[in-house]
Amino acid sequence: METVFSLQIKKPKIRLQIGNGYKFVDRIVQDNNLHTVCEEARCPNIYECWNRGIATIMILGDTCTRACGFCSVKTGHPTWDDPLEPIRTAKAVKKMNLSHVVITSVDRDDLKSDYGASIWAETIKEIHKQAPSCTVEVLTPDFQGFYPALEKVFIAEPEVFSHNVECIERISKQVRSQANWQRSLSVLKQSVEYGLLTKTGMMVGLGETKDEVIDTMKEVVEIGVKIFTIGQYLQPTQNHLPVERYVGEDEFKEFKELGLNMGFYAVESGSLVRSSYRADEQVRLKGVLN
Repeated sequence: METVFSLQIKKPKIRLQIGNGYKFVDRIVQDNNLHTVCEEARCPNIYECWNRGIATIMILGDTCTRACGFCSVKTGHPTWDDPLEPIRTAKAVKKMNLSHVVITSVDRDDLKSDYGASIWAETIKEIHKQAPSCTVEVLTPDFQGFYPALEKVFIAEPEVFSHNVECIERISKQVRSQANWQRSLSVLKQSVEYGLLTKTGMMVGLGETKDEVIDTMKEVVEIGVKIFTIGQYLQPTQNHLPVERYVGEDEFKEFKELGLNMGFYAVESGSLVRSSYRADEQVRLKGVLN
């Protein structure tokens, strides 16, 4: 009789380590009244990244107008009103003495004129002005696919433009009901066509198959995206989507090898990988940025 063994992949462990680097970043974040996706989205890498002196700053408030099934950022009716935020953000980046910074934001579908793109553009310009040696990576919403809004961000010339597809197309509506997978792909394509170094990322463990992940990677690289991240989805609360499976590190290694062979400049793949994980290292691989 043939014996069939089932390998149970366990939930990845999060390392908790509060060092001087963590305390330094935390002090600057608090003193400058900044929001970070590290805190709001309960990122498992907050201790590692902050110890390295790196944080992903979240602009346009802490309240999102969407309620994606995977995300723990607060949702509701935003009350943000801070036109000086770009200046405060740039000053904080300068204080941190960063060589690379990632800026992200909540979705602001309530700001009908440009969905917050003007603040995005001002933030990029202020960082370039106050910290000229720091490269800027933006991880943006889709701005409802409104090109004039996207163009405002493009014209500000971030060194890296990033927007996440988040998951495979088949389950996209379940994962983020107010978004559109093809619209996200279009945002990435427009960034590539504008001439920006373009990046995207996705989660696994939400019900996709391995072949679907590989097909998604192929579709993304074919439009010219150069940097790709892939990590394990972790359920932030019982009210969020359940984890369908935990992916093993061998499979993550395979995704990385496949991605590099497909033509990505850089692939970050692992259980705890998130969009901005080691972003400063990714952009300098193979001379992506000089």
